[in-house]
Amino acid sequence: MDWRLVLSTFGLLFLAELGDKTQLAVFALAARHRAPWPVFLGAALALSCVSLIGAFLGGILGCYLPTKYVQLGAGLLFIGVGIFMIVKALIPQV
Repeated sequence: MDWRLVLSTFGLLFLAELGDKTQLAVFALAARHRAPWPVFLGAALALSCVSLIGAFLGGILGCYLPTKYVQLGAGLLFIGVGIFMIVKALIPQV
């Protein structure tokens, strides 16, 4: 196993997630439910699953598509999720 790659991936994602929408969502859920441990467990499991999917799909797509298209697709998905979260926050929940 390439430990330098493991450590650089950890460092990059740790810094990228600080103050990111994921951390803010976890913050909001923990504050709303006043239950930090279940929120932490759910978030840790979700991030692990998402990272697993991303790593394997990225490896597969990297074999067939240029990096430029993978990055463009990821950026568009990121924008789409952001718009969804804004709309959800602005529409009153019944």
